[in-house]
Amino acid sequence: MHIILGFLSSIVTILWLLHRLAEMGIDLGGLNPWSWQRRRKFRAAYQGDPIYTLEDPMEAVAVLLVAVAKADGDMSHNERQELLSIFTTNFHLSQTDASSLLGASTHLYGSGDSVRSSLEKVLQPSAAKFSPTQAQSAIEMLEHMGSVDEQISDAQNDIINRARTTLLGRIPSDNDRWS
Repeated sequence: MHIILGFLSSIVTILWLLHRLAEMGIDLGGLNPWSWQRRRKFRAAYQGDPIYTLEDPMEAVAVLLVAVAKADGDMSHNERQELLSIFTTNFHLSQTDASSLLGASTHLYGSGDSVRSSLEKVLQPSAAKFSPTQAQSAIEMLEHMGSVDEQISDAQNDIINRARTTLLGRIPSDNDRWS
């Protein structure tokens, strides 16, 4: 009987100490490996670079078009107008939606480090959703965008070739239209 009373008093003492630690702001729940894994996954999803989460092929191609336009520096007026034209004609967007897509794509592109360093990782979430027609159309749009102001530069050619190998070497889907 004295062993059971000693064991119960030890449990009560431990619980009381944990309660007092929690009142002081020290939470031992952080030592739980499952909650740690959940927090880590949440942090990776919501504090990471959003360019790596593009699942819509149209958004991914829009970012690539901005990357080609900005490969040699800032985007020129002709390149901006050509991007808006591509968005309205090929993607079947209104002028307002095309302007919004251009702004969002430019913001996602940022300084361009993500696209230049790991283009394949940027295209990974959306690559399986491209149909063969869309992939070929995307490559043609990228080539056209590269030759708007002058000949295609080495930086633009690198982006186009890496996009070509990523997009044309994937599993086709059923969707053939952009919108």
